[in-house]
Amino acid sequence: MDDTLNRELCIPSQIAAPLSEEGTTMRRLPSVKLSACLMSALALCFVSQTESFGKGPEKTTPEQPGLVMQEFIYDQAPFPSCHASTIAETPEGLVCAFFGGTAEKNPDVEIWLSRNQGEGWSAPVSVADGVKDSSKRWPCWNPVLFQTKPGTLLLFYKVGPNPSEWWGMLKISHDNGKTWGKARRLPEGFVGPVKNKPFLLSDGTLLCPASTEHDGWQLQMEWTPDLGKTWHRTGPLNDGREIGAIQPSILQYGDKLQILCRSRQGKIVEAWSEDNGRSWSKVTPTSLPNPNSGTDAVTLKDGRALLVYNPTQKGRSPLHVAISEDGKHWKTGLVLEDQKGEYSYPAVIQTSDGKVHITYTWRRELVKHVVIDPDQLELKEID
Repeated sequence: MDDTLNRELCIPSQIAAPLSEEGTTMRRLPSVKLSACLMSALALCFVSQTESFGKGPEKTTPEQPGLVMQEFIYDQAPFPSCHASTIAETPEGLVCAFFGGTAEKNPDVEIWLSRNQGEGWSAPVSVADGVKDSSKRWPCWNPVLFQTKPGTLLLFYKVGPNPSEWWGMLKISHDNGKTWGKARRLPEGFVGPVKNKPFLLSDGTLLCPASTEHDGWQLQMEWTPDLGKTWHRTGPLNDGREIGAIQPSILQYGDKLQILCRSRQGKIVEAWSEDNGRSWSKVTPTSLPNPNSGTDAVTLKDGRALLVYNPTQKGRSPLHVAISEDGKHWKTGLVLEDQKGEYSYPAVIQTSDGKVHITYTWRRELVKHVVIDPDQLELKEID
């Protein structure tokens, strides 16, 4: 839609409605009554927009092998800025969360969530905020969703004035994200999965890729055997000075685990573990560029690794998908974005039907959702 129509349809104040028996309040977007004339105008805009829906005003990304579908999670919301999306599959469909507010770091930034049961995404609702009391509230950061078993959905997120001082929080839903229990603060020294999803070990332990920023950028691995009741962690995996790295993703190759991480060194960095994440090799740079921006990766059902990242050392465009069989040699599989702007902070999962779902920040204004078929990607050598 053009900017004028967007402004005319801008949803006003948010409406609070209690949806949980456990005390959690979610804010729904109010409905908007439209005239027949306006509905017709919207229909025309929708037809025009769906030709490049999810691509923004300029249609610059051609159709590519393996690209199944792309869309925005929402069109309108009561916040101007969003970032750091996360996505999970439940028995009832997909769930996506992200933080939204006036701008990153502002106290009004909350965690918002949308659900998709096969008929499109629901309007975003607020499921967590940083309200301390009537006179103080903190911004929320980096939600991470993870489905542990049917019906049980975890929501990790951070609260605090900045990444150097934030703390980890956890909420649990037992109905696939419809309602949420009370927020629990993680123990001192634990932040939970800092941006990317946990990895479920065969013994039921949840391995959480974590990092801290209060003493340089340092990686650590945290784990909980009982859905967040008790916690354990490694020490720092790097000193934060020779290599500064945060926001790891966990990949599996047989009995080995690999982490891929954002860094300040202009490269994605990695480390390897042979004991289910209890100890790790030295953190070293890979050949893949990184512009000091978040990445995410997932191990596919066929054993390959799929990575979503910005293949540049400056800026947050383009955004690519890459594939590897061993975690060392990568090939480009898809170009998600290549126009000017910020396209960043991806989250990626493979669902039970074999499709790969990616969400990411679109110009700090929207969250984009892309579905790909990994078996149909045409792989090319990385220049």
